[in-house]
Amino acid sequence: MKKINIAIDGWSSCGKSTMARQLAKALNYIFIDSGAMYRAIALYFIQQKLDLNDHIAIEKALGNISLSFQKNIQTGNNEIWMNGENVEQLIREMEVASKVSAVAAIKAVRAFAVAQQQLIGKNKGVVMDGRDIGTTVFPEAELKIFMTANVDVRVERRFKELSAINPLITTEEVKANLQSRDHLDSTREVSPLKKAEDAVVLDNSELSPEEQFEMALRWANEKINS
Repeated sequence: MKKINIAIDGWSSCGKSTMARQLAKALNYIFIDSGAMYRAIALYFIQQKLDLNDHIAIEKALGNISLSFQKNIQTGNNEIWMNGENVEQLIREMEVASKVSAVAAIKAVRAFAVAQQQLIGKNKGVVMDGRDIGTTVFPEAELKIFMTANVDVRVERRFKELSAINPLITTEEVKANLQSRDHLDSTREVSPLKKAEDAVVLDNSELSPEEQFEMALRWANEKINS
C-alpha cells in the first residue's frame, strides 16, 4: 500500500498531538511530536541558564543535544528522550511552556530541528504535528491538516492538562500564556505559524475527539487510495 506523509499544524491546545498519535496508530505510521522536540531544546536551555540572545552559546549548546523518541512499553506512546534521559514529563511544565515559542523562533534552533525531522520523513509513512510542518518541514506532504478551535475552548483544554501537574495554576495564567504563544508563533521571522495553501482546515471547537479523528482518517485514506 502507498505511504504518505501527513502534516498537522495549528494553534496551541487544539489537540494536534493527540490527533497525530491516533492517525499514526491507525495507519501504522511513525508519529513525531515536533513540539516535544522544541520543548526539550527549551528545557536544555533553561537547565543551562542560556541567554537566548547569545547566538554563539546557542549554536554550541545545540551541538550537545541528542534527541530521540522511544516507545513507553506501558502506554504504547512514543516519548521524547534528551541526552539519554526521558524528559516527557519535564517538558510539560509551565516554565518550559513559557519559553518554548521564543526558543522555537531562533533560526539555529529551527534549522537543527527541521533537519532531524526531514531525515525521519524521507521514507514516508510519517505523521508529524507542529507549527510549520506543512509549510517548511514537509511542504510536499500529501495531506496537510490545519487545526483550530475557539480560544476559550483551547484555554479550558490547556487548563485541565496543566492543573493536573500544578494545582495552583489559574485559568488567567493559562490564557495569558496561550495568547502570548499564539502571537509569537504567528509573528516570528523564521517559519511562522500559517496555514499552507493546500491544507484542509479542521475546526474542532464543537467536535468530539471521535468525530475529528474519523474526519482526519477519512481524508488520509482518500489520499492513500488516490
